[in-house]
Amino acid sequence: MSDLITADLVLLDENLGETRFDVIAKLAQAVVNAGRATDFEQLYAAAEARESKTDTGIPGGIAIPHCRSAAVTEPTLAMARPNPAVSFGAKDGPADLIFFIAAPDGADQAHLKLLSTLARSLMKKSFTASLREASSAEEIVELVNGALGVGEKKAETKPAEAAPAASAQETPAASAPVKKIVAVTACPTGIAHTYMAADALKYAAEELGYDLKVETQGSSGNEKLTQADIDAADAVIFAVSVNVRERNRFAGKPFVESPVKRGIDEPKEMIAEALAEAENPNGARVAAAASSGEDSAGATEGAWGSRIYKAVMTGISYMIPFVATGGILVALGFVFEAITVPNLGDVNTKAILDSATLFNLGDVHWTLYLGAVLQTIGGFGLSLMVPALAAYIAYGLAQRPGIAPGFIVGSVALAVNAGFLGGIVGGILAGLIAYALGTLKLPRWLGSMMPVVITPLVTSLVAGLAMYLLLGAPLAWVMTTLQDWLTSMSGGSALVLGLILGAMMASDLGGPINKAAYLFATAGLSSGATVNQEIMAAVIISGMVPPLAMALATTLRPKLFNENERENGKAAWLLGASFISEGAIPFASADPARVIPSTIVGGAIAGAISMGAHVASPAPHGGIWIIGLAQNPLMFLVAVVAGTVVSALLYVVLKSLGARSKASA
Repeated sequence: MSDLITADLVLLDENLGETRFDVIAKLAQAVVNAGRATDFEQLYAAAEARESKTDTGIPGGIAIPHCRSAAVTEPTLAMARPNPAVSFGAKDGPADLIFFIAAPDGADQAHLKLLSTLARSLMKKSFTASLREASSAEEIVELVNGALGVGEKKAETKPAEAAPAASAQETPAASAPVKKIVAVTACPTGIAHTYMAADALKYAAEELGYDLKVETQGSSGNEKLTQADIDAADAVIFAVSVNVRERNRFAGKPFVESPVKRGIDEPKEMIAEALAEAENPNGARVAAAASSGEDSAGATEGAWGSRIYKAVMTGISYMIPFVATGGILVALGFVFEAITVPNLGDVNTKAILDSATLFNLGDVHWTLYLGAVLQTIGGFGLSLMVPALAAYIAYGLAQRPGIAPGFIVGSVALAVNAGFLGGIVGGILAGLIAYALGTLKLPRWLGSMMPVVITPLVTSLVAGLAMYLLLGAPLAWVMTTLQDWLTSMSGGSALVLGLILGAMMASDLGGPINKAAYLFATAGLSSGATVNQEIMAAVIISGMVPPLAMALATTLRPKLFNENERENGKAAWLLGASFISEGAIPFASADPARVIPSTIVGGAIAGAISMGAHVASPAPHGGIWIIGLAQNPLMFLVAVVAGTVVSALLYVVLKSLGARSKASA
């Protein structure tokens, strides 16, 4: 096993620039110069992406930027003690001790354990004091190797810098049982912050006189809590920046949850908040997982604004299969009917099905009959769009008791022509009512009937009457006004609409803005009006651009991206072709300042070309796979290619300029 750090990887008392990225660039270059990485741009891009997700500065003037990259040939530490110190986002000021951890994508467990050991050693004040007093790079290397246990001399550090737990005589509540807390720490990379947060919480608990056990869900071996530990705990702390694995083990426990960095910065505060939740009868409790294995949000988890937003997103995600399946079936029906009757306005689907059967077609051509059947089946799917939207919004707020009332109030909204706006409003209303009924304290004999009979009945009655008698008419007026405006769009106005919809689809990649544009397009699709089909095509085309652009960018300049990003780029080809905008999320999360502007420009161009060329799609989903159903398929392809190329080139230019400026800093 080669040394993790050598003297040529130590930069002492130099001016390394004004920003954290200047320092990271210098350290990444040192790693490359030492022959431990093959490509500066690729290594720096990985480090920059990681730093952009979460500040790596921690209290005490320390920062630990870190990353994984295929450019790294062996696990490496590079250390800087800059003068002046540089801010890495810690609340107590800039950092003057900076350790850059560069790990290969396939780093072995032994090396990862050493890197984690270093991160934990930096929580000890005597160790960091020794680093600040060191007069040479060689002395720094000796101290670090000593802390890692791989050198000749151990760093003279105390086992833990925290004060020992107070004795029984010193503790104010000496006769009270010691509070027991369990915690989970996890960060995206799983090398440094995961273990530093674990130690910070342990040391803080020792100082406060509490018993705290931690499960680290990291890369270099995990310390796992037993179920007995969890059951005995008074409270739970989640200091995590990723999803907690097997969260259902903690169901019913009082808890607090914050990003992993807060576990390092404010461990005492998190401990105090967790115990306060335990003392509060109405405090936050970890929700039991749904039967599907997913974690469902508990009644006390999150602010109402956030919970309603998540519920609406849940409703939309469950609605999309109804829209996509129903719409594609209707579109296929149009195709089969057009084989026989080019002018589809002359086709009466109901009359065809009334006069013909599969075994007795009579004078009806079989393609016309099959088209009518497909249109009818697809129409049933589309008719469930609004009820499904409302049902699963209500489900997102009240879980299973909200589903039936949501379907009912959504059907009412459809009947009074309130459209998808009625579905959203009705779903929220039904979910809130069902949730409120679920909080009532009732006798057990009555409580058992609530979710199956009483809650659905009362909720459907109240929400259904409200939609039919009060809300339906104004919402229907809004939908009619919106439809009239859409129908009036032509010429230059259509280009503007295409620009706007394209920019919306490419702005937040499956988020609320993207979904608003999609709902806007699907709202009138069932009417069959050409303008609505043109809007649908513009939305599909511009929604394909972001992932396709990221795929093209990683192909054009692979050295700008780390191994994970290149793999994500390969997957993005299929995701983009299938109209799944979320395929670009890994790139946008890591580098939003460059990715989002690039995709917005490309999406807007694609949308404008589509609307200007009158590309139309009777199908609401499917991406490139439904191009055969589209009107003007050649311009469909032109719009997709133009938007993709513009976005990809713009992103490559922005990313290249950023990498070069850091390398020359």
